Amino acid sequence: MNEFLKIVTQRRSANKFIKGEKIPRQDFEAIFENLSQAPSCFNLQHAHYYIGESDQVIEELFQAAYRQYKVSTASAVIIVTGDLDAYKKAAEIYESSRLLNIIDQEEYDSMLASIYSLYENGGGPFQKEEAIRNASLSAMLFMLLAKDLDWDTCPMIYFDQDKVKEIFNIPENEIPVLMITMGKMDKSSFRIRGYRKPASEYVMYK
Repeated sequence: MNEFLKIVTQRRSANKFIKGEKIPRQDFEAIFENLSQAPSCFNLQHAHYYIGESDQVIEELFQAAYRQYKVSTASAVIIVTGDLDAYKKAAEIYESSRLLNIIDQEEYDSMLASIYSLYENGGGPFQKEEAIRNASLSAMLFMLLAKDLDWDTCPMIYFDQDKVKEIFNIPENEIPVLMITMGKMDKSSFRIRGYRKPASEYVMYK
């Protein structure tokens, strides 16, 4: 089995962590440096990350997550948001490609026109769907990169979004998509992986 498949198969959603484990800042820096390679629509990079690592913030997030135990034992609690206004930053993102002659002015103008047309014609519902889709893509890669550094994670959706936004002072154009707890799994909570559907139940070829 190659290293990537080991990471995929060994990643588990941890329900309990070893309390007190400190995640070095350089581990976060390595994760986020590589996370920049995550795919996103038009390379708009919708995802933003808010890291709670102090005891006080983790306690606040524990309360915001309706006192779910895994949050209280985590070494860090990460909030992943999706930017509803990501498309408005397209000019900034593509400017370097234009200046380096990777794309010419015509391609640059055409790209921006396509992006604005898609997002503005789609309106609020589409912009929200895109924020969630692209933030989720990024979050999955975050968890795999964390596992590559021997950190365990668990993605969560049951939390008070308004309280989380207040804790981190998250701007209105960003919506909380996932809470990810992170640390070293307490092996006493380990369970055999649950039933996984065979490919024949969820794949169709035509």
